[in-house]
Amino acid sequence: METVAGNPTAPRVGGTRTAGLPDGPAPGGPRDRARGALLGLAVGDALGAPAENMRPSEIRRRWGRIEGFVSDDPAGTDDTEYAIFSGLLLARHGSDLTVTDVERAWRLWIADLDEGPFRGAGFSERGTLENLRRGLAAPISAQHRHAWSDGLAMRAAPFGVFAAGRPAEAARLVAVDGRVSHEGEGIYGGQAVAAGVAAAMTGASVTSVIAAALSVVPMDSWTARSLRRAVTAARRPYPDRLTGERAVRSAVVVGGYPWTDLAPEAVGLAFGAFAAARGDFRTAVLMAVNMGRDADTTAAVAGALSGALHGASAIPRLWADAIGPVRGSCLPSMRGYHVVDIADLLVSGADETAATDGPPRRTPGAGRAAGSAGRAGRSPVKGPGADRAEPDEPVDRAPAGGAPAPAAAGPARPGGCPAGAGAVSR
Repeated sequence: METVAGNPTAPRVGGTRTAGLPDGPAPGGPRDRARGALLGLAVGDALGAPAENMRPSEIRRRWGRIEGFVSDDPAGTDDTEYAIFSGLLLARHGSDLTVTDVERAWRLWIADLDEGPFRGAGFSERGTLENLRRGLAAPISAQHRHAWSDGLAMRAAPFGVFAAGRPAEAARLVAVDGRVSHEGEGIYGGQAVAAGVAAAMTGASVTSVIAAALSVVPMDSWTARSLRRAVTAARRPYPDRLTGERAVRSAVVVGGYPWTDLAPEAVGLAFGAFAAARGDFRTAVLMAVNMGRDADTTAAVAGALSGALHGASAIPRLWADAIGPVRGSCLPSMRGYHVVDIADLLVSGADETAATDGPPRRTPGAGRAAGSAGRAGRSPVKGPGADRAEPDEPVDRAPAGGAPAPAAAGPARPGGCPAGAGAVSR
């Protein structure tokens, strides 16, 4: 079995990295847009987490209108951690990524770890892991009751970053990733997001970003219909902001349905917020948050689209600086990774692909000067695209602050990340 020592994508010592980098890339360049996409995802995720599964009226009663972080200790959820997981996998394999690569990573870095009851993510991920642990392989592993969820859409942005300017390639690659966990509308939702981010990475207009998303999914699909309805509603004039938000929400939300993680609904709301804001980061993300439902995912997608369009420099500094390395509350194996580092890896991988005649097989971190040491006194934690450590190699898998008990999933709460542990479930 291959073992990789000194992996430059290992968590940084001390976990103190923040997004406010003094040596940031030039505004509007590929690296700035890549960081904007993934940092925007993480910011939207953290802003939306407290409002997840809430109705707008409930949000107003509790906070008035959310205009920033409502927690003293804001943090992302499974949306950010799974995006990092998929980003690392894509950075390692590039355009050569196969369903076998993805399934193997799920088994080694999630399903096979001795973490007790699975704490991470929503029902689509739980269903996938149950199938993998029973010995089922992809695409059969994706045959469960929540294959239509937004669990692929939430982790789709890295594929748009890697395939910047190539929406069809972004859609192809995210479908490869998604075949382990999703089917049908669940795949379409991820493809729409990946293609939209790929177009936004080139500075395309808001209209072109939406067109790119629609171009990669069947026009008669629920996802396409929902996206078109949301964007149409978003473009109409309204007397005030609240009326506009209600119109976009009413255009796509399936009233009375108990689950909020429907991919066509979440993707429609995210693109509706993006269109209503004309791509402005702050406006798009806050609209997504205040519409409630699966607010962490809709805000994460809206943030990824707007961040890719305008770059990390367009994200309010206070919000960006609040994003640190993920805590592993959903995926302990991802503890300590930062979205900014993943963005840089993906840009390096895309540059390498463009400079060769064929797709490369690469190790994460090519072209990066990041330190390769793991936590003090421990071997580095390798990314999910590599083989896991040998049994006698000490690997730190514990989430920050210990291992909190798993949260029970009720009919109005489809996720499983523990509240109060730096993550909120979908």
